[in-house]
Amino acid sequence: MRLVVLDRDGVINRDSDDYIKSPDEWEPIPGSLEAIARLCRDDYKVVIATNQSGVGRGMFSMDTLNKIHVRMLEAVREKGGEIEAVFFCPHTPEDRCSCRKPRPGMLLEIQERLKASLAGVPMVGDALRDVEAAQAVNGLPVLLRTGKGSRTIDALSAEEVRDRLMHVPIFDDLSAFVDALLYGKLKKETAQVMRRAGRVGTTGTR
Repeated sequence: MRLVVLDRDGVINRDSDDYIKSPDEWEPIPGSLEAIARLCRDDYKVVIATNQSGVGRGMFSMDTLNKIHVRMLEAVREKGGEIEAVFFCPHTPEDRCSCRKPRPGMLLEIQERLKASLAGVPMVGDALRDVEAAQAVNGLPVLLRTGKGSRTIDALSAEEVRDRLMHVPIFDDLSAFVDALLYGKLKKETAQVMRRAGRVGTTGTR
C-alpha cells in the first residue's frame, strides 16, 4: 500500500487562530484538493491525522466536526480524489492523551487499522508537532510553509533549524510536495528514513 498522511488545518484548508468551528469556515487552500486527486490517480491512499482540540475546549461539538469533515470529503471527491480515512484527536493538551500530536498514538492507530508499516511514509504538516510525531513512527516528516509553517520556521534559530529540520523536506504548499513525490524527488529522504527505521525498528518507539 502506498500511503500519504496529511494534517488538515494549514495543509488542506486555511487555518485560523480562532479554530475552524463550522463547515462554512472550512476553506481549501488553493491547489490542495487537486493535489490530493493527483495522489489518488497515482494509486496513493490519503489519510488525514489532525488535532482538533476545539472539541475538548467546548468550541464545537463532535457532530459539527463530522459535518466539517463531510464537507472536506465532498470537496475532495468533486476534484476526483478520495480520502481513505480521517483520524483525529479531540483532546486538549491538558488531557495528556497519547493521540494528540506530537505524541504518536494517532499515527500508531493508523498503522494498526490499515495493517501497514508507516516507516518511510510521507507525513505532511505545518508545525513541529507534525514533524515530531512522524519521526516517532519512523515516517518521513514533510513541512509546508502554508498554515503555521512559515511562522514555525521563522521562529527557529539557525541552530534549531539544523537540529530539528535537517532531514525534513520543506515545500511551499501541498501541491509542491505532490510534485516532488510524484516526480521522484523525495527518494533520497525516504531512503534515509528507511535506513534509520532499520536500525531502530518500525514499531514507532525509540
